[in-house]
Amino acid sequence: MTNTNYPSSTHAEQPRKNNNNKNILIGVLAAGLLGTWGYFLYDKNTSNEKIQVSQNQTTTSMSQRDSVQLLYNDALTRLDSITGNNNSLQGQLGERQSEITKLKNEINSILRNKNATQAELKRAKSLINELNGKIENLEAEVARLTGENQQLAASNTQLTEEKGVLEQNLQTTTTEKTELAGTVDVGSTFSASNIQITPLKEKSSGKEKVTTNAKRVDKLVISFDVENRIAKSGPADMYVIVTAPDGNVISDASMGSGTLTTRADGEKPFTSKVSLEYEQGTRKTVQIPLRQDKFQTGNYKIEVYHNGFKIAEGTRSLKKGGLFG
Repeated sequence: MTNTNYPSSTHAEQPRKNNNNKNILIGVLAAGLLGTWGYFLYDKNTSNEKIQVSQNQTTTSMSQRDSVQLLYNDALTRLDSITGNNNSLQGQLGERQSEITKLKNEINSILRNKNATQAELKRAKSLINELNGKIENLEAEVARLTGENQQLAASNTQLTEEKGVLEQNLQTTTTEKTELAGTVDVGSTFSASNIQITPLKEKSSGKEKVTTNAKRVDKLVISFDVENRIAKSGPADMYVIVTAPDGNVISDASMGSGTLTTRADGEKPFTSKVSLEYEQGTRKTVQIPLRQDKFQTGNYKIEVYHNGFKIAEGTRSLKKGGLFG
């Protein structure tokens, strides 16, 4: 058996393998480290891009909101200018106030939201356009009213001149007018005719009988006709004064007795007031029953007044004794 001092091939390859393994491990670790750094760099770049996009979006949003705000401010300025300088438009504005207020509230709500989306800002811009449309209508109304006011100013100048002429003429005709009014007043007084004073006895059967026996008389029925072609249709008051034979005016609360102002004799007591509905140009019969517990013997004087004037007068005599008067 022969011995040699050279190592065998098996022992020589073992260190080479160990070195190769180390190199591989180092390569893997280096690759992993590079990959990790690459990921971190990529992630950082991605985050920076996202931040930049977000900032751009915010800047865009801020720019859009500011733009919408400027449009809205301009609309409000136009609205304040119209309504503040034209008081005559307050009535018209009041009719549209609810619509304008609703638009302003919705626009303000969007603009106060710092995180308003592009869709919301677009909605606000659309509402501002609608608001501007209503403002344009108001501006047109202002233009129309301005033209009318100018025309009215010219008309007022002419009317002022005409008024001066009329006032001058009025001063010269005041006396004539007063006299005419007096004439119309007097002319509207009713005329009375066919005055009758009928003394009646009421029987238990309900029938009535004419009698001049004072003791038998239960009531005096006063009747007369009135008419006037000038007096307008409507209510009219007639006053009847009944003076008894003893010279005293008969007063009866149930007949509405009181005091009237006459044109010739001042204040006079009256026995009865009769209100009637008169139709212009017609003749109307008035009938007044006068009741007394006891009628006096002698002459009863009847006077009828309207508008302060005596329009009728008559007498009726009641006798003492006799069956039929």
